[in-house]
Amino acid sequence: MDSLNKGNFAFSQNTSEQDFELMTQALDASISGIIITDHQQPDNPIIYCNSAFERMTGYKRKEIIGHNCRFLQKDDRNQKEREILRQAVIEGETCVVEIRNYQKNGTLFWNELYMSPIMNAEGKVCYFVGVQNDITRRKNVEYELKQHQEQMERRIEERTKSLKENEDYLASIVETVRESLVVLNPDFKVLSVNDHFIKTFKVSREETENKLLYNLGNGQWDIPALKELLENILPTNNPVEEFEVEHDFPHIGKKLMLLNAHRIELEGKFKDRILIAIEDITERREIERRKDDFLSIASHELKTPLTTIKGYVQVMDRLLPANASEKFKNVLHKTGVYITRLNNLISELLDVSRIQTGNIELHKEPFDFDKMVIESIENIQSATKTHKIILSGSTGVTYIGDESHIVQVLNNLLSNAIKYSPEEHEVNVYLSRVSDFLKVSVTDNGMGISHEDQKKVFERFFRVGEIQQRFPGMGIGLYICAEIIKNHGGTIWVESEKNHGSNFSFTLPITQPK
Repeated sequence: MDSLNKGNFAFSQNTSEQDFELMTQALDASISGIIITDHQQPDNPIIYCNSAFERMTGYKRKEIIGHNCRFLQKDDRNQKEREILRQAVIEGETCVVEIRNYQKNGTLFWNELYMSPIMNAEGKVCYFVGVQNDITRRKNVEYELKQHQEQMERRIEERTKSLKENEDYLASIVETVRESLVVLNPDFKVLSVNDHFIKTFKVSREETENKLLYNLGNGQWDIPALKELLENILPTNNPVEEFEVEHDFPHIGKKLMLLNAHRIELEGKFKDRILIAIEDITERREIERRKDDFLSIASHELKTPLTTIKGYVQVMDRLLPANASEKFKNVLHKTGVYITRLNNLISELLDVSRIQTGNIELHKEPFDFDKMVIESIENIQSATKTHKIILSGSTGVTYIGDESHIVQVLNNLLSNAIKYSPEEHEVNVYLSRVSDFLKVSVTDNGMGISHEDQKKVFERFFRVGEIQQRFPGMGIGLYICAEIIKNHGGTIWVESEKNHGSNFSFTLPITQPK
C-alpha cells in the first residue's frame, strides 16, 4: 500500500512538473507580452516576463527584471493612464488601458495593457499579471482616418511645389557639413560626394563620382570591414551607427574613421540609396589614449610616494609625545585624513585606467551576500554621525562574484547618498531576490538628479553642474560602479526627481553566465 501511495505521489509530482513546463512554454509562445509583478515588494517590481515582452520592448530580460513597469514610459510621465494604473494597483482591481510606451532605442509604441490581480487563499493581492499587445498600427490608422482628405491633398500639393526649393536648400547644407558624405546607389556606385570628402581624401570629383566605391583610387575603399557593413549588416539593420574602420589611405596616411550608414528615400524617390557619413576620429582617439596613459602613469607614480608619506604620518602618530599640543595633534589628524582621501582618489584613477585598458580583474568566489551588505553598512555607519542607514529585506543567497568589487559599489552608493542629502538624516537600503536576480536599492531624500542628467550620470568624468559647484569630486565613482556591475553580468540604473531624492538600484544574476 505504501509503495502504491509513493507511486501516486511520484506520478502527481511528474504531472505537476509537466504542467508547469507546458505553461511556461505556452507563455513564451504567446504573441502577447506577459509580465508578472510582485505586489508584496516595494514598488511592485517585475519578476517574470515572456519572450514576446522582450521583443516588444527591445529590452533583454536582465534589463527588465526588478524594474517597475513605469520605466517603459521614460520621460512621458503626464499620461492620465498612469494614474489609472496606480489606482488599480492600490485598490487591487483589474483595469485596461491604452498607454504610450517607448522601446529601448526610444521608439514610441502604443500598448494595450490588460492588468489583473492574483490573490492568495485569503483573498489578499500578492501579484499582478499584465498582458500587453502592440497596437501602434491600429492607432496610426485611426489617426490617419481622422485627417480630412482635402487637407491631405493640399499638403501634398504644397510639398510637391516646394520640393525643388528644399532639394537646393538641402544641397547647400550638405556642402557645409564638416563630415565627409557619400551617396551610393544599390550597386555601391558613388552618385555624389560633398566638398569635405574631396578635401579630406585629396581626390577630385571626376575620380570619384559614377565610380564603383571599391574601385576608387588604388582600391583604398576596398576594405573588408566596410564591405561587411554595406553588404551584410546594412540590409538587415537600418541604420548602422558608429562603425569603426581603420585603414592606411594614400595621400593622408593611416586613419581611424567612424562610419554611419543609412538607407534613404525622399518623397518616394531615390529609393534604396545609401548615405554614408564619415568622421575622422584619429586625432580624438589619440588624445583619449594619451589621457588614459597619463592617468595610468600619474596614478602609479603618485601611489609610491603617497604610501611612504602615509607611513611617516602613522609613525609620527605612534611616536607622538604625551605633552604634544592639541593644535599639533589636530594638524596631524587632518593630514592623515587628507592623505587617505588622496589615496582613495588615486585608487579610483587606477581603476579607471584598468577599465579603459581592459585589465580589470575579477576574482570570483562564493560569499554570503546579505552578510557582505550588513558589514558594508556597518563600516559606513561608523564613519558618519549625521545619517542613519536603515536596512530592510534579505536575499538568503550565497553569491559567486568578486566580493571586494561589489563592496566598492555599495560603499560608493552609500557614500553618495549621505554626501548629496546633507539636510536629511536617513538612507534606506533594500535587499531582495527578484526571480533569478539579486536586487539592491539605495534611496536618499536629497538633492535629486534631473531627467537629462540621469542619462549621463554613469559616464566617465561626468558631474552634475550644480553638484560640481557644491561638492568636490571627479565624477568617476559611478562610472566604476557601472563597469563593475556590467562585468558581473548585471544592470545598474537610477530613478530620481529633482529635489526629491534618488534611488540607485542594481541587479546581479544569481546564475552565473557561462
